[in-house]
Amino acid sequence: MDCRALRYHNESIPEIEVRGRIPSMFSCEASRRDVIRGALGGLVASAIPSSSAIDIKERAFELIVRGGAPLNAETPVEGLDSYLTPMNRFFVRSHFGPPSIPTDQILRVDGLVNKPLELARDRWGRIKQATLPAVLQCSGNGRALFSPRIPGVGWEKGAVGNAEWTGFRLKDLLEMAGFSAEARHVHFLGADGPPNPKTPAFLRSLPIERALDPHTLVAYSMNGRELPRLHGGPVRLVVPGWAGNHWIKWLRTITLSAEEAPGFYQRTGYRMPRTPVPPGVNVKPEDTVPVTALNVKSLFVSPTEGHRLPPGELKIHGVAWTGAGRVARVDVSVDDGPWSLAELHGPDHEYAWRLWRFDWTPTPGRHVIRARATDSSGAVQPEKTPWNKSGYLWNGIDSVAFEVVR
Repeated sequence: MDCRALRYHNESIPEIEVRGRIPSMFSCEASRRDVIRGALGGLVASAIPSSSAIDIKERAFELIVRGGAPLNAETPVEGLDSYLTPMNRFFVRSHFGPPSIPTDQILRVDGLVNKPLELARDRWGRIKQATLPAVLQCSGNGRALFSPRIPGVGWEKGAVGNAEWTGFRLKDLLEMAGFSAEARHVHFLGADGPPNPKTPAFLRSLPIERALDPHTLVAYSMNGRELPRLHGGPVRLVVPGWAGNHWIKWLRTITLSAEEAPGFYQRTGYRMPRTPVPPGVNVKPEDTVPVTALNVKSLFVSPTEGHRLPPGELKIHGVAWTGAGRVARVDVSVDDGPWSLAELHGPDHEYAWRLWRFDWTPTPGRHVIRARATDSSGAVQPEKTPWNKSGYLWNGIDSVAFEVVR
């Protein structure tokens, strides 16, 4: 059913407006309370406290639908204007769509462990709590910006968000199970089964070193609220600094193994050429590497492409992030002029993004501004990203054209 501009109003939940074709589970006849409350963050405020004050602007907001079954929707760049991205603005990505989760959801840990575990929901909160802010970005964010064009979900700039995640350290859970020395990889499987037996399950793994990193979390809360179903609730993996293909949603089973996960999504998918190749070139599997860490990137939030603005001082705003380390600086170029240093402001946390601003008084007419970020390792946002056949990790210099009118 084609339900356009669905808007849900409930004083206890954020509003969201979605345009485009909505999958059947979001039909107009569906229970609006169940769909939105369970999926988009309308669960009653979590009893789990947030580690910091959260300023989230939960007014009605429209996502850009990139696919309807399952729902894949990105945030317009003007919606990325806060340190923490509100849940009603946060992009939505899944391969098979949100599954039905029983109220007695069990999280299992098995494989090369001394003590297999089965933890029901009421036990998750008994493990020492950890909270951190981190950027979640789909590995295909920016796919539509590659040339020549690449098949797949046509993400432009908004398959990214910054949230505060609360849960427990994966390290603590694995140590509770007592894994063996032979365990070199940790497999993760969610409750979202493929649509038919011929479709591979979305099975992924992490090297044991990354799994034991104290920043890797099993999260049940997002921005101080119970984790919404569309964002992986009741529990998901959080791998700060790494692309979203590792952030397994609806987490159900954790298996320790001597080998990395088998199957398409680990051995074939989410891989890039080891070295840059010309567009259209097929690369042998042995010449590819997994998509792991995010690269340094900045975006304009305001102004946006095609805006017509009145004369006067222009306050340019944006966000910037990287994988490991921190954003060290952002520079802005006006009309192909020299690069000028922008001002970083707001919280500064590893794995989270930085807000930045740049003030400038333009003359009437058409202008083009560009933004370039540099991180603490010295990595600089490139003019454009080397082509890869899956359209992963676009981080080319951001550019916006607009007009100042009298």
